[in-house]
Amino acid sequence: MLDMFNAKSIAIIGASETKGKIGHDLMISLLSYYKGDIIPVNPRGGRMFDIPTYKSISEYGYVDLAVITIPAPLINNTVKECAELGIKSIIVISAGFKEIGEEGLKLESELIELATKYDIELVGPNCLGIMNTYNDMNASFASDISKKGKISFLTQSGAIMAAILDYADKRKIGFSRIISLGNKAVIDENDALADFVDEKNTKVIVAYLEGINDGSKFIESCRKASQKKPLLLIKAGKTTEGSAAVSSHTGTIAGTDAAYEAAFTKGGAIRVNALDEIMDYATAFSFSPLPKGNKIAIISNAGGPAIMTTDAAIKYGLEMAELSPSTRAKLIEGLPETASVKNPIDILGDASAERYEFALKNVVADPNVDGIIYLVTPQSVTDSIGIAEVAIKYSKQCGKPILCSFFGGTRFNEVETILSIHEIPNYLYPKRAIKSMKRLYDYYLIKNRIYPEAPKFDVDKEKIRKIFNEAKSKGNYTLGLESFDILKEYGIPTVGTGVATTVEEAEEVAEEIGYPLVMKILSPQISHKSDVGGIKLNLKNAEEVKIAYNDMMKRIPKIVPDVVLDGVQLQKMISDGTEVIIGMIKDPTFGPMLMFGLGGIYVEILKDVSFAIAPVNEIEVRDMIKNIKTFELLEGSRGDNPKDIKSISNIILRISQLVTDFPEIAEFEINPLMVFDDNDGALAVDMRLILEK
Repeated sequence: MLDMFNAKSIAIIGASETKGKIGHDLMISLLSYYKGDIIPVNPRGGRMFDIPTYKSISEYGYVDLAVITIPAPLINNTVKECAELGIKSIIVISAGFKEIGEEGLKLESELIELATKYDIELVGPNCLGIMNTYNDMNASFASDISKKGKISFLTQSGAIMAAILDYADKRKIGFSRIISLGNKAVIDENDALADFVDEKNTKVIVAYLEGINDGSKFIESCRKASQKKPLLLIKAGKTTEGSAAVSSHTGTIAGTDAAYEAAFTKGGAIRVNALDEIMDYATAFSFSPLPKGNKIAIISNAGGPAIMTTDAAIKYGLEMAELSPSTRAKLIEGLPETASVKNPIDILGDASAERYEFALKNVVADPNVDGIIYLVTPQSVTDSIGIAEVAIKYSKQCGKPILCSFFGGTRFNEVETILSIHEIPNYLYPKRAIKSMKRLYDYYLIKNRIYPEAPKFDVDKEKIRKIFNEAKSKGNYTLGLESFDILKEYGIPTVGTGVATTVEEAEEVAEEIGYPLVMKILSPQISHKSDVGGIKLNLKNAEEVKIAYNDMMKRIPKIVPDVVLDGVQLQKMISDGTEVIIGMIKDPTFGPMLMFGLGGIYVEILKDVSFAIAPVNEIEVRDMIKNIKTFELLEGSRGDNPKDIKSISNIILRISQLVTDFPEIAEFEINPLMVFDDNDGALAVDMRLILEK
């Protein structure tokens, strides 16, 4: 854990009594609540805020935590001074490091060297600071300390930290620990996650990220954290610039954000797209038990909002619980005749607190119900306080999540305060309650997820390495159909094939394979053969093979100047089967990222694909395949036979091992893989592999 969160003495190096300076705000933040020793450091010395002030940290001596807010050029000497006093925890608030360019990068590199040499846990530079509400410590220049709560928050943006704190204060949401990482010179998101996981007052972890230092370590950190506590992440910057230089379908479709999405899934983190949503979900996790299923009941005093809430439940992946016969019988007996005892349960506009309690008491006891949306609208006779007290009573004892939506305005101001004091999640709009319930269920599945190891296949790696070395020795970093031996070595079935470099060889190979045939041009410079007329289909005899060969050799050099043609590949024509694509692009942060989707227009136009970070196990592959929108076409729709999904899964697992066995593979693609009916297997028809230079 990070020792700085429990500091009993803090020095502010750069303390000031001048309003508007960060050193002033830091002093005010600490003086307002902190019970430990506060040591202001300023070259003028004397007294500050009626506290003895020291001209240097050496004049005072050791402290548990030094917070530095002086000009960047002076900081490294100050850090060294702290280190020689044995100070192991330092926060550098000041900017002026790598974010400003080359000179700042040099300063930051020296800062990292110092921290490494003296084993210092250092937060920043260019950060807002840290906060531990259970230690009454606000070592930041945020406006005020948060109220105590069960959320711990890490952020790469100081401004986001300030905004979240202000938003949470308005909503009366509390925090346990907060850390602004800044430039992440030493302490990064992995260190913060490790601290929050072990911190006893933290029930849910929230993170705002702009980038990751170590992708593999981050996935491991997320996985460890998410097995103990829900982890909600916002990732800013959904750009595709990272794919601009790639040539495969996989790279073109992937983009930067797809890698983060896949990494979050692999790590068990829940991705959130907006700050208001992340606080909605964090509130639910802080105060609610997890549902053991996704079947919910809605109790409402208004039919229209109940119907809209039902629509939202279905849209976001929840199910409406089928109330048991005994529950329905009790509701019929105890509710007015005009009430609706189907789910949603409409207990009518004149519902009293007693009627709400009767309905809630019976519904929470129903074993078919996993969670309850408690919906209240401000009718003229609505006893909002009494109805809220019912929710408080049963939330504390029923063991199921009850998410409230007091759906109104000023008439519910007092109710909002009461529910907040008693730690009952309440949402202005029912849809937000529904989405929060779905996140609770998502985490129930994550927490109970099994993470088997990726399977290992027996492969002659030296044979593959020899193929790569031979290609690179010729300056060839793009391998295509001529390298089918790579697939064969990894146990991936390939279509009958042969290579020819003359028209006479083409005719001979054609006779060996048998007709009908497909002819494909071989050239490291041609990524998409069909674009240049480099594919000829359904060749039925030797004459057609001869014409096709001569046409390619004559016409393609006119289309692609200076092209190098290595001959053609002939393959047995496959007329049945479903085309799928399996690809890999090497992400700079997370490494090899696998892609799966249906071929043809589904990948070219619809971009209906799924991603996963390699290596993958059987469960991850199953999810990859099921997560494409057109999965039902593989299952067999409208009378069509189901396809051999087991073969697809097996081939993805083998490709996963290939791209992790050989990190020098930058891109890889089998397109198409022809998949036949269930138990009939699959065949790789075309492939492309690009090695890093």
